[in-house]
Amino acid sequence: MVFAVAGVAKLADRAGSRRALIDFGVPAPLAAPLAILLTLAELAVAATLIPASTALWGALGALALLLVFVGAIGFNLVRGHKPDCRCFGQIHSAPAGWNTLARNAALAAMAGFVVWQGYDGGAGPSVLGWLEELSVVQLAGLVGGMVVLGLLAAQWWLLLNMVRQNGRLLVRLKAVEEALASGGLVHSSPNGSAAGAEEGLPLGSPAPEFGLPDLSGGTLSLGSLRSPGKPILLLFTDPECGPCNALLPEVGRWQKEHAQKLTLALISRGEVEENRRQADEHGLTNVVLQADWEVSKAYRVRGTPSAVLVLPDDSVGSPVAGGSGAIKSLVGRAAQGQLAR
Repeated sequence: MVFAVAGVAKLADRAGSRRALIDFGVPAPLAAPLAILLTLAELAVAATLIPASTALWGALGALALLLVFVGAIGFNLVRGHKPDCRCFGQIHSAPAGWNTLARNAALAAMAGFVVWQGYDGGAGPSVLGWLEELSVVQLAGLVGGMVVLGLLAAQWWLLLNMVRQNGRLLVRLKAVEEALASGGLVHSSPNGSAAGAEEGLPLGSPAPEFGLPDLSGGTLSLGSLRSPGKPILLLFTDPECGPCNALLPEVGRWQKEHAQKLTLALISRGEVEENRRQADEHGLTNVVLQADWEVSKAYRVRGTPSAVLVLPDDSVGSPVAGGSGAIKSLVGRAAQGQLAR
C-alpha cells in the first residue's frame, strides 16, 4: 500500500517529483527521466508484492529502493541540507528529516524480513488467495463496495480542496479590504493601473534590503542577488493575479535570455506549493515569498504585476512599472543597458 500510494501520487505530481530529485542533488537533465523511472519502479514493487509467486522479487525491489532512499536522505542530512521529500507527491510533502530517515529504515527492515522469509519459500499465502473462496454475488458486492468507497474518497477530496480554496479566497478578500481601507496594496486593473497613493521610491534613493524564503526552503536577499555591474529587476506578483499568471511564460524566457545582463527576481506571496508549481511549469528561478506585502510596501509598490529596477550601486533605478506593457518595456531597456541615473 505504501508503494502503491507513493507511485500513484508521484504520477499525478511529475513536476514536483522532478523538482524533489533536483533538490536531492540529481543533475537537472537526469531528473525528468529518473522521476518517471522511480514512479514506475514503485508501482512495479507494489504490484509484485501482492501475489505470493512474485513477493520475493517485490521485496527485493522494495529493499533496494528503500536503501537508496535511506542513503540519499542520510547524505543530505549529514550535509545539513533538508530538501523537500515529496515522498507521496501532493498528498504529503515536508522537508526530509531524521524522522523521514527512520521511517524509510523501518520499511527497509520490513522488506528485508520478507526477503529473508521468502528466500526459503516461506512467503506464506497470497494476499488475494481468499478471493477464490468468494461466490459471484459476494465478489460483486465487494467490487461494488470498493467503487462506493472510491467515490466517497473522491467526493471528500474534492470537498477538501474546495474548502481550502474558499479559505484562501477569504484570506485574500480580507487582505484587499484592509489594503483599500489603509491605502495599501491591491491587484492591478486590466489596464495595469492600481488604486492608492503615489507609487515608487525616488530615483537614486537606496533600495530597501530584504531577506525572504525561497521555494527550496532557503533564504534569498537583495544582497545575494547582487552581481557586479548587473542591475536587478524585482517583479512583484501574486498567484491569485490573472495578469501576473499570463506574464509568467515571458518571465521565464527573460530570465534565460537576459541572464548575462539582468538579474530578474519574483517577489510573490501565498502557498509554497502553488508558487512551486508555477515555477516548475514556466522554468522560473529566484522566486521568494513575502508574508504580508512587507517588501511591496517598502518599495511603495501598490499593485501586481509591477516591477522596479535596482541599479548595481543599490539605488532605485526606475519608477514602478505597473502592468504587462510597462514591465516589458522596462525589461527591454534594462537588458539594453538603458539605465536611469
